[in-house]
Amino acid sequence: MSQIHFIGGEKGGVGKSLLARVLAQHFIDRGLPFIGFDTDRSHGALLRYYADYAAPMPLDGHDSLDRVVEAAAEDPARRVLVDLAAQTQAALVRWLDEAGVAAVAGELGVAINYWHVMDAGRDSVDLLARWLEGPGAALPLVLVLNEVRGENFALLESSGLLARAQAQGARTLRLRKLPDTLLQKIDGAGTSFWAAGQGSVLGLLDRQRLKLWLQRTGAELDVLGV
Repeated sequence: MSQIHFIGGEKGGVGKSLLARVLAQHFIDRGLPFIGFDTDRSHGALLRYYADYAAPMPLDGHDSLDRVVEAAAEDPARRVLVDLAAQTQAALVRWLDEAGVAAVAGELGVAINYWHVMDAGRDSVDLLARWLEGPGAALPLVLVLNEVRGENFALLESSGLLARAQAQGARTLRLRKLPDTLLQKIDGAGTSFWAAGQGSVLGLLDRQRLKLWLQRTGAELDVLGV
């Protein structure tokens, strides 16, 4: 079955593009065919780090996202990864509604997932509340608690939204902490995770840290059926 993965969260800087890169690397490591679409006009991470697998997708028309479903329909084994820029949630929800995407995906046997990436701040909690109360909440949801952007999610847990989302069927992924300086080395080199782990960008133990981080995250993604 083909899968469509929308990587969102609405807020800039929470780690949406980091998760998109992790998923891209996961698909490569598992030998799963995929295509990525990058909606960021200025500095799209998929286009920068996984250019061989990605294409630009500016959301400038009512049919801009149509290629996502078309790409899934072309190959029943393909994963389609969409890295949503900040402030694109309204465009996504409008497209889902106006094009009847859920019905078309059901007819095609295509699974759709929305990944809501969160940091540990109040803004992320408030944005999750809006998502759960809006029309997009009908999509299968994966909550991504990005520990790279903060490890204490007490605000989320005390809000009751985590329990509410899980009661509605949401799955959860904890993206474990990775040292900022390690990520900065990779980003500064403009390289994929695979290339960083193989080349001279990182030292011996940083390569091992990255390898273990990807392995542990990959195991969690396997459990989620990605």
